[in-house]
Amino acid sequence: MDRTPARERAACDRLSPGFGHLIRVAAALDQLIDKALQEEIGITHVMFEVLMRLYRDHDGCTAINSLDLTLTSGGMTRLLDRMERAGLVTRGRHPGDRRMTLIRPTEEASEIFLRAVEVHTRVVDRHFDAPLSATERAVVRRALGRLEEVLTE
Repeated sequence: MDRTPARERAACDRLSPGFGHLIRVAAALDQLIDKALQEEIGITHVMFEVLMRLYRDHDGCTAINSLDLTLTSGGMTRLLDRMERAGLVTRGRHPGDRRMTLIRPTEEASEIFLRAVEVHTRVVDRHFDAPLSATERAVVRRALGRLEEVLTE
C-alpha cells in the first residue's frame, strides 16, 4: 500500500518536471533578455515585444487588443503610458471605432527597435540556441510550435 501523502504524490506528478522545466527556462530567458535590453538599450523586454508586434503590422499601426500580450487592460495602459513618455509610441483613436485606441511606433522607436533586435538575438542565440545541437533545436522548436498550435486553437 502506498503510504505517500497525496500532496507529495501530487507534487511529484509525472507531468510536473517537464512543465516546470518549461516555465523555469522561459522565465530565465525572459529575465536575461530583459536585463540586457534595459542595460544596453534602455527598454524592457515587454516594450520590445510591443514594438515587434507593431513593426509586424503592415501599416505600422495596431489596436491595443491585437498586441496579444498577457497584460491586464490596466497593465497595458501603464505600459503604453511609459512607452509614450519614452517617445516610443503614439496613441490615437481608431477612425472606424471610437472605443478602440490605435498604437503607432515613433520614428525614434525604429532605431531603438533595430538595436534591440541585435541584443535580443544575441541573448537568445547564447542561451537558447548555442547550448543545443541542431537536432535538439529542431525537436524543441517543433514541440513548442505544436503546443502553441494546440493551445491557441
